[in-house]
Formats: sequence, structure tokens, C-alpha cells
Amino acid sequence: MKIESIGLENIRSHVKSLIIFKDGFNCLVGGVGTGKSSILYAIDFALFGDPIIRSYDYLLREGADVGRVALKFVKDGKEYFIQRVLRRRGEHITQDMEQLKLFEGERVIAEMKSDAVSEQLRSLIGVDKEIFREIIWVQQEHLKDILDLAPRERQKRLDQLFGLSDYEDAWTNIGPVIRWYESERSSLEHDPDILRIEELTVQYNEAVKDLSTKEAEMEELKFKLREAEKKFLEASARWEELENIRRNNERLLKEEAEVRARIAGTKESISRLLEEFESRKSTVRKLEEQLDTLRKQEDLHKSNLQKAGLPSNLTTEQLQEHMSALEGQVSRNLGEEESLRNEIKRSTQRMSALLKENTCPLCLQLLTPEYKERLMNRLYQETTENNERLKSVEKSIEELEFIRDIVRSAIHGFQSIRTGIDYTVRQIESEKRQIDEVMKRIVEKRNEEQIFASELIAIQSKIREIDVEELKAAEKERTFWSDRLSDLKHRAQNLEFQKNEILRRLEALKERLDIAQKKVERIEKVKKILDLAQEIRTAYRSIQPKLRSEFVAYLERIVQQVLDELSGYEGPSAALSIDENYTPIVEGEEGYERSTMNLSGGERTILAFAYRIGVGQLVMQWKAGYGLQILLLDEPTESLGREDGSIDRLAESLSRLRTVEQVIAVTHSEAFAERAEHVIRLEKRDNQSIVSVER
Repeated sequence: MKIESIGLENIRSHVKSLIIFKDGFNCLVGGVGTGKSSILYAIDFALFGDPIIRSYDYLLREGADVGRVALKFVKDGKEYFIQRVLRRRGEHITQDMEQLKLFEGERVIAEMKSDAVSEQLRSLIGVDKEIFREIIWVQQEHLKDILDLAPRERQKRLDQLFGLSDYEDAWTNIGPVIRWYESERSSLEHDPDILRIEELTVQYNEAVKDLSTKEAEMEELKFKLREAEKKFLEASARWEELENIRRNNERLLKEEAEVRARIAGTKESISRLLEEFESRKSTVRKLEEQLDTLRKQEDLHKSNLQKAGLPSNLTTEQLQEHMSALEGQVSRNLGEEESLRNEIKRSTQRMSALLKENTCPLCLQLLTPEYKERLMNRLYQETTENNERLKSVEKSIEELEFIRDIVRSAIHGFQSIRTGIDYTVRQIESEKRQIDEVMKRIVEKRNEEQIFASELIAIQSKIREIDVEELKAAEKERTFWSDRLSDLKHRAQNLEFQKNEILRRLEALKERLDIAQKKVERIEKVKKILDLAQEIRTAYRSIQPKLRSEFVAYLERIVQQVLDELSGYEGPSAALSIDENYTPIVEGEEGYERSTMNLSGGERTILAFAYRIGVGQLVMQWKAGYGLQILLLDEPTESLGREDGSIDRLAESLSRLRTVEQVIAVTHSEAFAERAEHVIRLEKRDNQSIVSVER
């Protein structure tokens, strides 16, 4: 597995960050608190979903309600993408399972259920969270943990990782099993069933003889039962035939009464329907009279319209338009009337002024007698003409208002009358439909009456005479054979009970004999199991050291190979050996051995890297079938200094490492980052992590 990228949203100091990784040595560099280690925590969360501590408080950004991690990785040439979301609910932070999705390319292969996603991931990457956190992710200040363990503790821990502790557990656990089988063998040898097996065989044979006797008695009783059942069935058939005739007559009499009741009900329904028919006919006559009255009123309004000089067939809308036109004409005539009255008034005032003075009422100039007379005549003539026009306008207004009143009356009349006509017509039509429906129902009821009458005749023809004495005799014979059959069945039940008791005794004896035989067989099997268990226990005790030797040899080769690779094969490399406690021992240039505690800080760090990679390769090969492909390092320069060049040597070594395809390291050391193939820098601004790619 190799990681291509990871996206973080509201994860610790990351508001929204995208980090892209490449093959080889990737280095995340930045100061304290810039969000470097948060990326490694996010990778762990994306892959496994479980919090490293008791809750997700260490992941979700303070003040944020939702956090998201999206991880893209490649496995066997295929690209995978997983998304996990954290959500704050009150005081608790939980994983939002509805947002949990695992993609293979564009296809969703698991979602929403944590177990399903975890199982898919486990099958893809080949490790669980324990192996990941123990081997792949070297957390801060934990690089040398395995080297710093006491030899016995180191052996125990690595045996657990390699699965060798299972053999020790098996050797220990098989001891109680052997003791338990020894106890079982002793118990079986003194078991009462085994000691009494011959006595149980005699009792079983006697029970078999008793069973044979009871079965012979049962056969004789079964013959008598068959005869009694035959007689009972014959008597029951005769009684049933007569009883059916009696029950049929009762049913027919009941049906006769029901049909008579239906005939009476039908007649009553016909009577009610006839009354309803006459009532609705009367209603129709009244409605038709009402309709005739409305139409006469309509004709009166039409006559008034004709008198007013208007067509009688105008619609209400047309009358409304005509009414509006009349209103406009009246309004214009009234305006003209007012104008004429004002004109007459002004002319009269001017004439009155001319009579009193010889000056023009308009320009106030002195008038000659001739001009004054002509002006007086003209004003008089205008006044006379205006008076004539005023009379004509007043007459026109009177005529228009008369026509308007007729039209208004017709509009109001037509609206109410036509509404009444429409409503009355609908009522008449509805009543006529109801009359037709009533007539139809009357016909149906009369047909029903005829059908019921035919049914009554048919029922009466089916009623049969029956002999009561014959029915009693048949019932008496049936009762006799019923009692006889019941007595035989009771005897058969007793015999069956006795037979079943014998069978149960036989079954119990057979079960005890079978149990005894099984116990005999069990003794033999237990003896064989004990012999086999002793051999297996001896094998478990001997196989663990052999396998450990194989693991130590493989681990020694791979650690030596990684050491050579980290040192760049420059000059003679230190020879490494590993003892049965998985303790590495370095042979110096002078040929003497040095323990890890006698190495310098830089040497111990390089050895710790090689040892961790070797353990990782071995565990991954054993657990997943392929080697260690990725390594996550959190502050690997924890005990190194720039002055002695140890940081430079470690970084240089990692840059040469090809055993692991992808290394992602987190550091605050600029010297360490200088040697990385791909450098990603993190800074913190306004309490937010800022990610940038340097190379």
C-alpha cells in the first residue's frame, strides 16, 4: 500500500488542507504545533476509524461541529479512496457513519457500516490497527522501544507479533486437557453402566418378549375394531340421511318464511315508490307554472325595451354596454345644459350692464349709440338661441333618462329572471330524472316480486315428508355401535399404553446399553487421545524453538541487508548477529562484539531503523504475504544532533532506502528535511495550518 494524498477539514489546526505524497522519502517539516503530526493521526483515523485515546477530542478542531478526512491510496495497481467524518453532538464527538464510504476507483465497495469497511480495508492492506501502530507507524519517541526492552520481554513481544507465542500457549493449554482426559478415563472405568452391561442385556430380552405378546393382542383387537367401525358407519349413514332430510326441511321452511318476508317488503317498497312518483309529478307541475310566470315577466321587460326603441333580444352584456352609453350621453347633455345656463347668465348680465352704462363690459371703452344697439341685439339673439338650445337639451336629457330607467330595470329583471329560469329548468329536469328513476325502481321491484313468488313455489315443492319413528330407530342403532366402538377403542388405548410402556422400557434399556457401549468405546478413544495429546504437547514444546531460530535467521539477514542499504555500502559494514531473544549484537571493526547500549546515539538510531524495518518486513511477510511497503515516522531525530552529523547521516540513509517503497517522516529539523526527495512545509497562521510543497 502507498498513500497518494490525504485531505483534512477541521482536523486539529487544519481548517482545509490537501497533502499529496509520492514514492520514496517524503518529509513533512515545520515548527512545533504547525499540524505535522496531525496528518499521521488523520491517516490512522482514515484507515481504522478508532480513536487512539478514549475519544475523538484530539482530532476535531476546537469550535468546529464537523471534521472530515479523505485518504487516497494505491494497492496492487488499483486506486482506493476512503472518507470518514466526525460530528460534534452536544458534549460528545462521534463518527458519522452515513458519510463513511470506501471506493475502488469510482465504485463504492463498502459504506455506512464500520465492520464492513474495516473488513474490506483489512483484506486490501493486509494489516490491522495493532500491526499498523506497532510496525508501520513509528510514533514519536517510540523508535527504540523494541531495542530498549529487556531481552525476555523483547522475545515475548516479538513472539506475539510473529505468532510464535501461540505454540507456547498451546503447550500450556494442552496440560489441563490431558489431565481432564485422564480424569475421564478413570471415571469411565468405574462407571455403573459398564459394570452392569450383562444385567441390562437380560432385562432388554425380557422386554422384547412382552412386546411381542402385546402386539398379538393388538392385532386381534384391531380386527374387532374394523368390524365395529363398519357397522357404525352404516348406521351413521342411514341416520345422517334421515337427519339431513329433517335439517333440509327446517332450512326450506326458514327460507320460505324469508321469501314471504321479502315479498311483503317488496310490495311495501312499490307502494312507497308510487307515492314518491305522484309527489314528484306534482312538484314538476308546480315548477312548470313557476317557469311560465318567469317567462311572462321576461316578455314584459322585452316589450318595454321595444317601447324604448331597443331590440328585445339584447343580452345582459349588450344592455350593460347600452346602459353605459346612455349614462355617458346623459352626462354630456348635463354638461352642455350647465354650459348653456352659464352662457345665458353671462349674456343677461352683459345686457343688463349695457342698459345701465354706455361702456363695453369687456374692454370698458365708451360705445356709440349705434354700436351699443347692435351689440344689444346680438346679445339678445344669442340669449334667445341659447334658451332654445337649452330646452332641446333638457328634453333630450328627459328622454335619455327615461330610456336609461327602462334599460336599468330590464338589466336587473333579466338577471334575476334568467337565473330563476335556469334554476327552475334544472329543477324540472332533475325531478323528471328522479321520476324516471322511480319508475325504473318500480319496474325492478315488480320484477323482484315475481322472482320471489317463483322462488316460493320452488321452495314449497322441495319440502319432503319424514317418518319420525324411523329417524329414532336409526339414531338408536347408531348410538349402540358408537358405544361399542368407543369401548373397543378404550381397550385398544389401554393395550397401546401398555405397549408404549414396554417400548419406553425397551428404549430406556437400549439407551443405557448404547450409553454403556459408547462409554466402552469412549474409554478406548480417550486412551488414544491421551497418547496423541502427549505426543502433540511434546511437539509444541520442541517446534517453537525451531521456528524461532528460523525467524531469528531471517530477521538477522533482513536487518543486515537494511543496515547495508542505509549505510550505502560504503566501506566495510558492521556485522550484525541476533540471539534467541531477538537481541541485536554488532561486531566492531576490531572483531569484538558491542551491545546496543554501547552504540552512539546516531548508531542506535540507524540500528533501530534497520531493526524496525526488519521486524516489519518479517511480520508483513508472515501476516500479509508481502513485505513492508510504507513507513510513517514521527520525529525520528528525537535523540540526534546536528553537530555530530547524526541527523544528516540518518536523512542520507533514509534517502538511500529502497527496501520500503514509501517513507513519510514528520520532523522539525531543517537539516533532516534537506535530504528528503519530497518536502512538504507546514506553517501556522491565525491558528490555522498552511501547507505548501517545496519539492
